[in-house]
Amino acid sequence: RCIRNAHVNAILKAYYLHIKGVYGTRFPAFPPLVFNFTAEDQPLFLQTPRLATEVKMIKFGETVEIVLQGTNLGGGGIDHPMHLHGFSFYIVGFGFGNYNVTKDPSTKYNLKDPPYRNTATVPRSGWVAIRFTANNPGVWFMHCHFDRHLTWGMNVVFIVKNGRGINQQMLPPPPDLPPCY
Repeated sequence: RCIRNAHVNAILKAYYLHIKGVYGTRFPAFPPLVFNFTAEDQPLFLQTPRLATEVKMIKFGETVEIVLQGTNLGGGGIDHPMHLHGFSFYIVGFGFGNYNVTKDPSTKYNLKDPPYRNTATVPRSGWVAIRFTANNPGVWFMHCHFDRHLTWGMNVVFIVKNGRGINQQMLPPPPDLPPCY
């Protein structure tokens, strides 16, 4: 667990203390490359992810919707339990195949009584859509609960900016935050 926490702790410290060069803020809002995510045979160039430390910046109070798309890269074949630290969220939709932004929300979203969780299972060759309100400022980690998948890039760091109120400010890192190597 030390490796995972070292990464997040370094970003937390860098964000809070305004240390440059630890992370970038260009995490894409949409997939930078669209392809048939659930196809059986994937091109080999898709097997090697780009190494980067990019975070997603979120304004305090913003409603966030994330669609997690399962792929058949790296063998696919299993569901992925994706966990978000710092928040619980509503699972507003899920389906199989490739997510279709023009069709899926209107036909497959549950906005009346969606489940409220902090972990959602991305189905094999399918997708899940989650929503939450970013009302907890800080540096938060979202990751697959299979530790090996962290090395495959199945994680992201969200930085929720401070709000205006006194109870809407990120707390400083504790002075005894242990370094992790």
